[in-house]
Amino acid sequence: MSDCIFCRIIKGEIPSDTIYEDGDMLAFRDITPQAPVHFLVIPKKHIGSLMEAEREDASLLGKLLHKAGELAAEQGCSERGARFVINCKSDGGQTVDHLHIHVLGGRMMMWPPG
Repeated sequence: MSDCIFCRIIKGEIPSDTIYEDGDMLAFRDITPQAPVHFLVIPKKHIGSLMEAEREDASLLGKLLHKAGELAAEQGCSERGARFVINCKSDGGQTVDHLHIHVLGGRMMMWPPG
């Protein structure tokens, strides 16, 4: 989608603080971090939300989650842990209509979140 901010980041039209990239995904630091470690993992394929993913996206979704865990460990969260969040649609708190995983760590996370 030409107006999707994450698609524009993938295309290099908008800069990001990239921590990982391959043919399927991009991971970059959140511009308004909510924890000492806060980055996003997004598919390069535009998928509006997890609830819009198709059966054929299952392998990609698994790759995204696996890489999110690896990157969390690389960012220093392996010992104390991290939170992995996928917001879906407006009631779920999604503000960018492109599937993304928030990875937060480096501090104690409370439940329920605010």
